[in-house]
Amino acid sequence: MKTESTVSNGILHVRLSGDLIGSPDTQQLLQSVDDHLGESVMLCAVDLSGIRYINSTGIGVLVSLLTKFRSRGGELVLINPADHPRKMLALTKLNAIFTIAENESAAAEVLKSAS
Repeated sequence: MKTESTVSNGILHVRLSGDLIGSPDTQQLLQSVDDHLGESVMLCAVDLSGIRYINSTGIGVLVSLLTKFRSRGGELVLINPADHPRKMLALTKLNAIFTIAENESAAAEVLKSAS
């Protein structure tokens, strides 16, 4: 899995690509998010359009990220999950827990209204 993160207008943008299956990359992702939370970033948009496959460990990573932000009074939005991640979110009924936006600008609007 490849991870790319930037902060813009107070929003942490995380772009993921490849397979979200709990490799060492996921620990780097969680550490990177923790670092940004330490900098008082309270809003996060996670782009899942580049994720081909996600397993239960990957779902756990997403839930962990959501918990990190919400427990600090922040919010997290998933952007345009590809087909397999979208099906897994529906199968686990987590699509009712996560806010899903179709693109980055829609995610930014949701996040700004949540803050």
